[in-house]
Amino acid sequence: MEMSKKLTAEFIGTFWLVLGGCGAAVLAAAFPDVGIGLLGVAFAFGLTVLTMAFAIGHISGCHLNPAVSIGLWAGGRFPGAELIPYIIIQVAGAIAGAGVVYLIASGKAGFELSSGLASNGYGEHSPGGYSLVACLVTEIVMTFMFLMIILGATDKRAPQGFAPIAIGLGLTLIHLISIPVTNTSVNPARSTGPALLVGDWATAQLWMFWVAPIAGALIAGFVYRFFEQD
Repeated sequence: MEMSKKLTAEFIGTFWLVLGGCGAAVLAAAFPDVGIGLLGVAFAFGLTVLTMAFAIGHISGCHLNPAVSIGLWAGGRFPGAELIPYIIIQVAGAIAGAGVVYLIASGKAGFELSSGLASNGYGEHSPGGYSLVACLVTEIVMTFMFLMIILGATDKRAPQGFAPIAIGLGLTLIHLISIPVTNTSVNPARSTGPALLVGDWATAQLWMFWVAPIAGALIAGFVYRFFEQD
């Protein structure tokens, strides 16, 4: 597959992840009377990955996430030469997705960008007021488990054709656990899109949502190689 096609697919997929996931959080989570709440937002993120995995998995691998690309590289599943282009286009797609969420949300009277646009945070910006250490551990562990699910579900020895379902439901479960802690990142691109629009505290805390997911992904990639040894 040509690199241009892979990158276009990654852009569209990451755009959809942020539009679907963050859009659900901003536009629908607390909508009067029929708000979807934490459960709905968790499923929204999971469904974006599930749908895109079926739609573009055969084109780009459907990473949609710098941590996933890095974890797959660490696990020997992805060439290092393609890492930087993938990461750049994933971030671009996330920014575009966040931009559309902002354009829609700002069409309602009373909307304030300072509310966070579903940005990730720790300390006073954690939804549940969790400390930096608690948030750091959460993001490392959740990303580790996400990559273990991805690496296992896409292993040639695993049942074929079910990987998107396992990965999508895995991301849903991760959100159910960690939305109260960090608003759930496990994806530096997803964190970057909203943070760049919000600025201020969101960009000041963005470093953690690059460092922790990448660390968790690297650990998972190297650990999964143990299961592939004869």
